[in-house]
Amino acid sequence: MIKQELVKRIKEYFNLNIYETKVWIALLSKGIASAGEIATISSVPRSRTYDVLESLEKRGFAIVKIGKPVKYIAVKPTEVLEKMKSITLQEAQEKVNNLSTLKDTTEYEELEKLHKTGIAPIKTHEITGSLRGRSNIVSRLRELIQNAKREIFISTSVLDFEDKSRVLLPALEQAAKKDVKVKLALTGPSDKVKRISTKTNIRTATTESDARLYIADKTEVLFMITPEKSDEEIGVWLNSPFFAQSLSGIIDAGVKKK
Repeated sequence: MIKQELVKRIKEYFNLNIYETKVWIALLSKGIASAGEIATISSVPRSRTYDVLESLEKRGFAIVKIGKPVKYIAVKPTEVLEKMKSITLQEAQEKVNNLSTLKDTTEYEELEKLHKTGIAPIKTHEITGSLRGRSNIVSRLRELIQNAKREIFISTSVLDFEDKSRVLLPALEQAAKKDVKVKLALTGPSDKVKRISTKTNIRTATTESDARLYIADKTEVLFMITPEKSDEEIGVWLNSPFFAQSLSGIIDAGVKKK
């Protein structure tokens, strides 16, 4: 008997349908088997087993054994996994390449025009939005830093900074090249704060504030409203010079230069 919980997990991990999952697990348990044997073990209807085995063979999960009766050989899970990783990377690279050329299309120009037309009548202090999920927050954070023209203020924890360093470091390097002033205040062990300061070549201060926020040009603010170790990160982004300047002043008051 094939465990249903195993079927559910393997189905999700390997992007298979329910019949493909049951047939592949059954084939792995035998090593080499005919369609009839697989149908018996997997409880998949025999009429469907042939199609499913053919599908698995095309996707690299099984190999057709030469000879009669026709039998199938199970491919090692490690080989399947490596092949899937390779295909996923290839598809991701193709997607990235397609997205990279999107800005050169007339359709993209139309989208930009629509956005500018829609956003123009709105007062800047009315532009606010909530962000849910790490990827959305990181994406907005990257744009906030890239759009900064004068200064960037970051107040967060060492852990949060390190967690987002893959985005933060390249963006901050680009900002430095544009002569954008960067102020960094971190909570956490002093040795780690000094290490980040050395690595980024940014004068870093320590703060006792638990706030995690990012301010650009004292105009735009992105701040987290969930605790650092929450299951899902939620943030709020707003464009408000008054709020941004007030917040910068409050944080500055609690910062100690090191």
